[in-house]
Parts: sequence; structure tokens; C-alpha cells
Amino acid sequence: MNNLSYYTYYIALGSNLGSVFKNLQKAIDLIFVEIGAITKISPVYSSPALGFKGEEFNNAVIELKSRENPESVLTLLLNIENKMGRIRENGERYSSRVIDLDILYCDALILTEAHLRVPHPEISNRRFVLEPLQDIAPQYKHPVIQKTTVQLLEETSDNSKLKKLEVVLKNPMQKYAIQNLSYLVVEGNIGAGKTSLSKQIAEEFGGKLILERFKDNAFLPKFYEDATRYAFPLEMSFLADRYQQFLDDIQQFDLFSDFVVADYDVYKSLIFAEVTLQNEEFELYKKLFNLMYKDISRPDVYVYLHQNTTRLLENIKKRGRSYEQNIPAEYLQRIHRGYLDFIKSQARHRNIKIIDVTELDFVHNRADYLELLDVII
Repeated sequence: MNNLSYYTYYIALGSNLGSVFKNLQKAIDLIFVEIGAITKISPVYSSPALGFKGEEFNNAVIELKSRENPESVLTLLLNIENKMGRIRENGERYSSRVIDLDILYCDALILTEAHLRVPHPEISNRRFVLEPLQDIAPQYKHPVIQKTTVQLLEETSDNSKLKKLEVVLKNPMQKYAIQNLSYLVVEGNIGAGKTSLSKQIAEEFGGKLILERFKDNAFLPKFYEDATRYAFPLEMSFLADRYQQFLDDIQQFDLFSDFVVADYDVYKSLIFAEVTLQNEEFELYKKLFNLMYKDISRPDVYVYLHQNTTRLLENIKKRGRSYEQNIPAEYLQRIHRGYLDFIKSQARHRNIKIIDVTELDFVHNRADYLELLDVII
């Protein structure tokens, strides 16, 4: 996988054996579970078998977002074909099949390996690919030919007669109503994975992403060296920065129409401040906070990711920020208790999900990621 960046793929699906429409739907469901997010699905077209005598095919094209590279996606698609019972004969080129899955495009990549060619070399010669592709990506430009889908369809030599069917393939992402939320917050202790999960959800469900701007805070490295001296200026700078970001980012969105995903909740300022500040300092801090955030928008769902302290320390070490490497375990435990106290105080007023992710690897294991989605909604 390529860290947290995503590729955009266009995948062609075809079937002419058995329950052909059900085969397409099953393939889409498996692609979602095993490879990535299905962001667009074309209508289904029937087309005659091309290059051999056989039953008519049902064909469709999907847009897919995945963190898997093209080599991995090819392997996973072949595995799905095998699971669904496709049998490949030696030297097979054209034949009937339960399912056929082909990578058409992967962003603007051009690959010319013997076993993997992207873009697919036959795109311009296949009307059963171009017609459904036109429905979901009419202006997508072929990176080699430099023509759009519309242009390729107008110029194709394939004169096959296709029929658009009334049946509609379902997107398995519809079972998750996340995109119907206005405002989702993912919270957690230092190193819990809140930023990673926020990025994944925003990317796959088309959310507006808001990330905490903590990396530019000049007091943070100093705080980890001398907490007593720098606690108050650190927390005050966080308070000012989060408020500015609240004005800049959150309020620019229409929470009635946009889906916003944030990797922090402004109330974390109170949680951290209560842990790090002296009592008198905290009381002053809390007065300022309440004045600044009296009209704050609350998230529809507040997710708290819990990981045990050992796992948090491992994650912190792995991401390699020098100023975080000496964070004591006791500090992380105090932060965790602060979050739990806050959650208890808010339980009647918020939709809060506490999820133990200590044994989950939702960054590298898609099954774990989908398990999280099941809990969130």
C-alpha cells in the first residue's frame, strides 16, 4: 500500500454465464470489501459476445478508489474471479465466463508490463466498455491516445449494438450512512490513529476534511522538554489556533449540505488543559474557552478511538516525530482519563462511540477498517 494516498481506478465488469446480473453485483460487493471504495457505478448494458459465439454479456464499469497499487489490484481482481468460479483455459482469449474484471485506467499511469498493461490496450475498440464508461467518466482522457471517452466512443470501429438495461447495480457503500452525516469527529489519544481514520473516511465518502494544525506549534517541542514552564503558553496557543481554524474551516461549510470529517473536537482543548495546567491557570483558561466557543457546532457523531498505552507508545515511536519520542506513559494515561471524564459528562448530549482499536489495524487491513465503519454507524 502507498501510505494513505489513493489511486483512482476504472474497472470493467462482464458476465455471460449463470445469473449474470447477480454475478456483477457479487463482484462489486467483493471489490468493495477487498480492494476499496466504489465511488461510481455505470448502468448495465447487454452486448453480444465479441470474437466468439456465446450468450450475451452484461457489462458495467465502476470507479474505484483504493490505496492498493495496480499490481496488487490486478492480483486481487484475479482472486475475486477465482472465488466466483471463473476457470481459465490455457491460451484463453475469448470465451464465456462467470465474471471478467479488467483494469481500464489507473489515474494517468502508463504501465507496459507483460502481465499488466494500463491503460487497457483494447479500450478504444470495445463499445461495451466505452458506453458504460461514458456514463460515469465522459471527459476522462486516455493518457496515451489523449482523447476523452466521448471522443473514443464516437470514433470506435466496434459497431456492436448494446442495450441499456433497467436493472441497477447497488453500491455496497450505501449500507454505511456516513455520508448522510453533516459533521463527524474522530478523537483519541496521541497516536491513536484519529488522523488516519479521518483521512480514510473523508477520501472514500467524499467528505470535507479538517485536520488539526498542531505541527506548526512552536511551543509543542518545548513543552515536551519542560512541561511546567511551557504548559500555559502551549495551551493558550492551541486555544487561539483551534479557534482560528474553527472560523476558517468549519464555519465555511454548510453543515446542512456538506459532510465534514474532523480529526479533533474543539473540546479537546479543555481535556488537555486540565491535565497540563495548574488549577488557577485552568480556571482562567476555561473562562476564555467558554467565551470563545459559546455558539459552537456540535458533531452528529463523536468517535473516540481507544488504544492501550503500550500500543500508543509503539505508534508514536513508529511515526518518528522527534519531540514526541520521550512522552511518558503516565501522561498518556492522564490524557485518556481526561477524555473518559469528558465523555461521561457529555453522554446525554452527544452521539458518542467509544471504540477499542488496540487489536485493529484499520490503516493496513481493510477488514478492520470496515469493522470500524460498522460500529460508527
